[in-house]
Amino acid sequence: MSSAKDVTDASFATDVIEFSSTKPIMVDFWAEWCGPCRAVGPILDKIAEENSDKLSIVKLNVDDNPETAAKYGITSIPAMYVFKDGEVAKRVIGAKPKPALEADLAEFLR
Repeated sequence: MSSAKDVTDASFATDVIEFSSTKPIMVDFWAEWCGPCRAVGPILDKIAEENSDKLSIVKLNVDDNPETAAKYGITSIPAMYVFKDGEVAKRVIGAKPKPALEADLAEFLR
């Protein structure tokens, strides 16, 4: 089970948009039935643990929260969007190994 906080349609504005002015926050858009989503979850947990001072990571289940998924045009999962100052600053689509994800996120992990 992931250690990342779950966010919802109802909490997204507070937990992601407002919080992202403090430090970048990555939203892992996922679903229970998605094998690649389950594979990338532990990798994101490790990245979050190793970089907790630089980046927060939360999860949003697209099946349970279709409003937010639709708002951000999520059509393929896993999709990981980094929010900074209330805006999408980076999009990473698809499961990747830890080194590739860290490379994609390098600008936020410095």
